[in-house]
Amino acid sequence: MSTSKRKEMNMQPIPRLHELVDTLTDLFGGMDARDEQQKLVIAGDALKTLVGTDDWLPDEFAQPHPQYYQQYLLYCDPQQRFSIVSFVWGPGQTTPIHDHKVWALIGMLRGAERGEHFVAGLLGQPMQCIGTDILVQGEIESLSPASGDIHRVSNADANRVSISIHVYGGDIGQIKRHVYDQDTGQMREFISGYANR
Repeated sequence: MSTSKRKEMNMQPIPRLHELVDTLTDLFGGMDARDEQQKLVIAGDALKTLVGTDDWLPDEFAQPHPQYYQQYLLYCDPQQRFSIVSFVWGPGQTTPIHDHKVWALIGMLRGAERGEHFVAGLLGQPMQCIGTDILVQGEIESLSPASGDIHRVSNADANRVSISIHVYGGDIGQIKRHVYDQDTGQMREFISGYANR
């Protein structure tokens, strides 16, 4: 996709998002010699600052769907080095077990999110849950294929909408990834897309 078309994907500027975009561009767009983990710490600090204040996300990127969680693109780097997405969770909504194929940062803007982490067993065997975390407003976590990025995410609040801001090491809505059957570990390829494209 051409650079001009990539730029068209980005919505109207969101002022408070600029600092995070600038940090990510400096880290992943230049000649920064730090390794991925060091960069994710710095990017995570910038994301934590962003989600520490809940007054900046436009309503159009905070709308739940009655049946499905929503994934709204907020910004995609013109060279697809990273993307920033708001996830909007209605009560009881959850993802399937899935992977990412790129690094990811998750910051909780509103409400709470449950993350169940999995590893694949032998072919035909059930997936093994190796831990569950609850992310609350203002907290962040990171995932990477190198350290394990298979998880299932759900709204931890039974009675209200939750919103998290995710940063990925690529255009996550266009990356071929996998969902997993919990009972058999069988993988199926998918591309998530975005609710606003």
